Amino acid sequence: MGRVAALILLVVVVLLAAACAPPAPTGPVGAGPGDPAPRLAGTTLDGAAIDLASLRGHPVVVNFWASWCVPCRAEFPLFKDALAADGGAGLAIVGAVFNDDADNARRFAASAGATWPSVTDPDASLARAWRVVAPPQTYFIGRDGTIASRQIGEVTKADLDRQLAVILR
Repeated sequence: MGRVAALILLVVVVLLAAACAPPAPTGPVGAGPGDPAPRLAGTTLDGAAIDLASLRGHPVVVNFWASWCVPCRAEFPLFKDALAADGGAGLAIVGAVFNDDADNARRFAASAGATWPSVTDPDASLARAWRVVAPPQTYFIGRDGTIASRQIGEVTKADLDRQLAVILR
């Protein structure tokens, strides 16, 4: 009788788990190469309003980062150099603060010499819309507003050069 009870219990647990699971997405996942860039609007660390839509026509790097993220810290000098080198070609960089205290993020951005805006995301709605799992996660947006590529994890100089070559053309 013990085996039958255990089997019944197992079946009940499996059925309950299936009933409680969220439904699988039926439409396109979005926030991937070839998709239009999701909306990215809000308030920057400096208190200014920002809307990615205003950068349509420019190649844009959108970087989700946090002050506590070691790989993010390694990327900032690369982004700073890229902006200095390719800003004349219209390149724009927009940061999005991921799961971080705004004061810590502001201090880090200032110490890193980041001149690009970084939007705060206190309710994580931007991270959800862009399907961000953890920082750093970087998107390369073409002039037409579509995502050319996405990189999960640290962007190296070689990665950045390769990705910029695509969106700067």
